[in-house]
Amino acid sequence: MADMKQVIIIGAGIIGGAIAYEMAKAGWGVTVVDKAPEAGYGSTSNSSAVIRINYSVLETCAMALEGWSYWRDWAGYVGLPQDRPVASYKETGSLVIYSGEGAAMGRITDIMDQIGGTYERLAPEGIHRFLPGADLSSYAPARRMDDPDFGEPGEEQIGGAVFFQQAGYVNDPKLAAQNLQWAAQAAGAQYLFRSTVTALEIHDGRPTGVRLEDGRVLKADVVVNAGGPWSAGLNRMAGVTGDMTIRTRPNRQEVAYIPGPANMDYRHDGIVIADLDAEFYARPDPVGICVGSTDPACDPHEFIDDPDAVDTRFTDQWTTIVMRGAMRLPEMRIPGQASGLVALYDTSDDWLPIYDKTSLPGFYMACGTSGNQFKMAPVVGKLMTHLIAKTEAGHDHDASPLDFLLERTGRRIDLGIYSRKRKINADSSFSVMG
Repeated sequence: MADMKQVIIIGAGIIGGAIAYEMAKAGWGVTVVDKAPEAGYGSTSNSSAVIRINYSVLETCAMALEGWSYWRDWAGYVGLPQDRPVASYKETGSLVIYSGEGAAMGRITDIMDQIGGTYERLAPEGIHRFLPGADLSSYAPARRMDDPDFGEPGEEQIGGAVFFQQAGYVNDPKLAAQNLQWAAQAAGAQYLFRSTVTALEIHDGRPTGVRLEDGRVLKADVVVNAGGPWSAGLNRMAGVTGDMTIRTRPNRQEVAYIPGPANMDYRHDGIVIADLDAEFYARPDPVGICVGSTDPACDPHEFIDDPDAVDTRFTDQWTTIVMRGAMRLPEMRIPGQASGLVALYDTSDDWLPIYDKTSLPGFYMACGTSGNQFKMAPVVGKLMTHLIAKTEAGHDHDASPLDFLLERTGRRIDLGIYSRKRKINADSSFSVMG
């Protein structure tokens, strides 16, 4: 260990765990620090864990397709003993429903043609193949419940849909983070839980480690911020926000877990839905169906200052999400008692992540994941290991952004698109859809 380069990773969620696993395999001495009692205890455990390949930006689509290949063989990737439980991926496909002519979906299917994603275009009636009894009316633009026209269909039908075959969901996102912990530990990493970072130790313009709340100082050559909703505070602590043109903020979200539609067994026969007309997403769940928001423009974003003080009580956001789902699925069974969860996205200004160095040499960030990067975790682990190794060897990533080879699909992507100093990406959906 004395001869190894040492890295401290702050955050034991799915992203931090993947970075730990890949850096340990690459020969780094890895210590993961988290204030929580277990891996995946924060935002990861609350993730809807949808795996899909459709995004607004080519590089992210390419990363998602690469990530999908790892989730299909998750047990092989983490390589754990047979007596260890392993998260499983269920492939259902993903149905994206759109209004009007679907120009944005046309751009996305053009990207699919470039990267090798598979899809099927559907006329409105084709949706019934996947969602029997679905209402084909258009409800766009989305409205709030206090709008007198909320829930009223327009005169037109929806424009159509695209079915993406390479999509599904992971049954237990927290277990997936624990799988990465066990795999990283098998490769030599150590994890410290219930350990809050209160300061960076800095000497000669570089971090030399972190100071914990109990007074301990952990030494390292490199520190990585993978703190999820806490990442913005860690960046402020490190004093690295001055040159960032993209900010990140904790964003409160509500998700409903309710019985599925009465006319189908959604737990077993359901698919992933992204309804960009009614503005909700859904996936199967042991309860029945998980329903969340696609963040339409009419819905105010609730950004909070202190992620430890988030109000976990349900509001009318829960009811709005469920009612939007029932617009498309009229047989939806809506319980009288709200059930589900309230959690946080680590949201960036353009809802695309930041995977980058910082103005403090030796301090790196993997943050701003905006509720849509769970599926990327295995790729992010490799990407950050590559970026850190090259930068520590002297490459100026700001002046000449690195590219990165996606090993399984063979495509190279420009990592400058995930820079902290980028312009806001106009091609983004500016929503959880990324």
